[in-house]
Amino acid sequence: MKIAQIAPLAESVPPLLYGGTERIVSYLTEELVRLGQDVTLFASGDSITSAELVSCTPRALRLEPKVRDAIPYYMLMLDRIRQRAEEFDVLHFHIEPFQFPMFHGMADRTLTTLHGRQDLYDLKPLYSGFAAMALVSVSNSQRLPVLNANFVGTVHHGLPVDLHAPTFDPRGGYVAFLGRLAREKRPDRAIAIARALGIPLKIAAKVDRVDEQYFHEEIEPLLKGPGVEFIGEINERQKADFLGEALALLFPIDWPEPFGLALIEAMACGTPVLAFRNGAVEEIIEEGVTGCIVETMHDAIQALPRVIGLDRRAVRRRFEARFSATRMAREYLNLYRALARKSARPDRDGDILARASRERIASNEQQSYVD
Repeated sequence: MKIAQIAPLAESVPPLLYGGTERIVSYLTEELVRLGQDVTLFASGDSITSAELVSCTPRALRLEPKVRDAIPYYMLMLDRIRQRAEEFDVLHFHIEPFQFPMFHGMADRTLTTLHGRQDLYDLKPLYSGFAAMALVSVSNSQRLPVLNANFVGTVHHGLPVDLHAPTFDPRGGYVAFLGRLAREKRPDRAIAIARALGIPLKIAAKVDRVDEQYFHEEIEPLLKGPGVEFIGEINERQKADFLGEALALLFPIDWPEPFGLALIEAMACGTPVLAFRNGAVEEIIEEGVTGCIVETMHDAIQALPRVIGLDRRAVRRRFEARFSATRMAREYLNLYRALARKSARPDRDGDILARASRERIASNEQQSYVD
């Protein structure tokens, strides 16, 4: 199949440091190429891929200090994709749904993976207004706030099985926190849990601009106490050692996490997870096998010693069985093929009537919503 992968422009594909969506786009793209598919990646020009790369901005927008508004760059990217759209069997978007108005006339060939939270008021009218656009959730829990949206499947994230070598005899003597230092990630909980048990905590995390005030006012004072080390952002190579040498990963979230990539990154390293029950956690963590799921701080403190004692080889085996990039790519291929069968389009060069029909249907949907 000829497949277009459309990535966010904030980070390169793969990202140099933090960047969950861009990382998943990279793993998916490379695995699709390995499986023999003809893939074109629309991304920032500093991306690295074995697919055909279409540069949509010279480098990742987060690295451009003069960039204040990302939307103009997405408009330019979408116009470039539109010009080449007839080349592809499937257009797979991983961005915020800027593309809906421009591509609803070819909805039978588009797929949009939702990578963010969906419990936001303004999303329901968006999905109603563009009901023909096929959506993919990254967890079943992610779609709960918008159940009536046009979901065609759920595909859990996956990692290359050789990305992180497992560590079965960790010597670090610490528990880990990995991700963004944001209020909803609750690093304060991680600090409190580790200190209650006298176990050192290492925090490898990015501080976004929007989270700087929270970090300086609420987290920095906590770092001055004993037993907590703030490392900052780390890259993929550093991540394997950081997670592998940890006794456990702490995932004390306080929001409906759409997936939680750090969970399967830890599992790939053989590291068990202590997680709070929220979002997709119950779909990923198997109680008593790959970690423990708790609801209160008291339960978390009680459960952490059990988590540390879990069989790290079993953790790695469950990662390989459930969260490989190969499994993820094959599930997306099944969705692509289902789209192709459903559309059953004639030859594109002679598809004028079919294209006009699609545009008329989409226009009627829009008018019906406005009325």
